[in-house]
Amino acid sequence: MTIEELKLLIQETVAETIQSLLIDPDEGRQVKPEVKQQLLNSLHRTQAGERGISAEEVAKKLGLNW
Repeated sequence: MTIEELKLLIQETVAETIQSLLIDPDEGRQVKPEVKQQLLNSLHRTQAGERGISAEEVAKKLGLNW
């Protein structure tokens, strides 16, 4: 193998690796209607000025040290 062939092999390997990292595994998948509705409801509540659960409260519910 020549130096040029090795360089080309390395370039191709790096390009393939980067491309595999940039692929969206969820591409083409549909969001379930109930999940979409939950997200829309959350958006509307936020736009109406309603506050969500604090990070501290979430951590407490999950039993995490805060």
